[in-house]
Amino acid sequence: MAPVEFAQADDGAEQTRTLRGHLAPGAPDFVYLPVQVPPGVRRIAVSYAYDRPEVPAGTRGNALDIGVFDERGTDPPGEGFRGWSGGARTAFTIGAEGATPGYLAGPVGAGVWHVVLAPYTVAPGGLDYEVTVPLTHGRGGRTPRPAYPPERAAGRGRAWYRGDCHLHTVYSDGRRTPAEVAAAARAGGLDFIVTTEHNTPAGHGAWEGLWGPDLLVLCGEEVTTRNGHCLALGIAPGTFIDWRYRARDGAFAHYARRIRRAGGLVVPAHPHAACVGCSWRFGFAEADAVEVWNGPWTPTDEAHLATWDGMLRSGDAWLPAMGNSDAHREPQRVGLPQTVVLADDLTRRAILDGIGSGRSYLAESSSVALTFGADDGRGRHAGIGERLDAPPEAPVTARLTASGVPGGEVRLVSDQGVMHTGHLSAAGTGEVSWTTTPGNATWVRAEVRHPAPEDGAPGVPGPIPGPMAAMTNPVFLGAGPHG
Repeated sequence: MAPVEFAQADDGAEQTRTLRGHLAPGAPDFVYLPVQVPPGVRRIAVSYAYDRPEVPAGTRGNALDIGVFDERGTDPPGEGFRGWSGGARTAFTIGAEGATPGYLAGPVGAGVWHVVLAPYTVAPGGLDYEVTVPLTHGRGGRTPRPAYPPERAAGRGRAWYRGDCHLHTVYSDGRRTPAEVAAAARAGGLDFIVTTEHNTPAGHGAWEGLWGPDLLVLCGEEVTTRNGHCLALGIAPGTFIDWRYRARDGAFAHYARRIRRAGGLVVPAHPHAACVGCSWRFGFAEADAVEVWNGPWTPTDEAHLATWDGMLRSGDAWLPAMGNSDAHREPQRVGLPQTVVLADDLTRRAILDGIGSGRSYLAESSSVALTFGADDGRGRHAGIGERLDAPPEAPVTARLTASGVPGGEVRLVSDQGVMHTGHLSAAGTGEVSWTTTPGNATWVRAEVRHPAPEDGAPGVPGPIPGPMAAMTNPVFLGAGPHG
């Protein structure tokens, strides 16, 4: 496609071009519209619209995402990336002095820019689009230097720290501002949060004045591909992780390494989510952890849990479980659920080390607290994510102490299944223990669930468990490596 061209003009002048086109069903994942930007442009703006015809019942209608790359080009790994809003907004502006949330402020350089259209779903009759590009001529101002969050907060030394590692604001498709998210995190008793906007690092510099001794803010991205979503947790501020590939392209391992080189963790998000393109298709060989619990507990989370539990039982390298809210707007609650991490301090590196090693449990709120571990009665003890090295025949006792779940059901689970159950008091407290041997259980983990529905589920044989209130990563039993 030949670039749309603009003539050079006097300062203050504005020129507008409109691009129209049609995308048929089966269109490429990404369509690049070239725009020739002349020298001396102060600001570029883009707006777009597309038709949304009625479709037969059970058929997907039109949905079209948008972003932009500058004169440095569109080639991976995305050096020319200047912003992404998906389908969250219909217009954006970029200039040296500032940019629409989700986009990166900076000079509007001369050369071929590309507006990228991403047809999420296309109706049977296709999708007609119209993209309008106004350029404002003039000398650009100074680009503000981003104020990125510090890598440490005050902390309490080695302690359990509560965090929500999957959050969205107005810098992608969320409705809360960063200030509102920070306030909700503090109100929910969190010690740390991770900003994970879809496909853009533009929000990394949006937290100035919002972190503090009591709240660590880490940078991340929700890498939103057509074959699943992945959280790039704790990456260096300003890092962009490309998302323009499918599982069949064989590119994911490259980008997983890029996440790790940026100091982050690779965490597939909501792997069984039902939305188009949301379920995970890249496998788990490159993952550092996996999001087992996403938002309020649902049957989809039961599927996440079953997959994770099956991976544990297979005896292969295990992945620590995480729980995050994925909160976008009210009334979605920041910190429902949360990952509670044993870390040496409240720092970026210590928190990521704790998550990556599985020294963590998941809870629905800061009012729920667990202590879980195993001991051999001879002074040896292992906590969550650790190994108790004991002979196969040695008696080992796993013990859970819990609070904050009135009448909750405790389930102690091993590689053999649910091996022991108990209940918390009406006040929500209690201790449950189970004795086994490493020969009979290679690991043990704990769940605390709300009471099950009295009538069960229609059409589902047998009793079903209640919604999850908290769960732990495993304690490993016997000799041998894990992780």
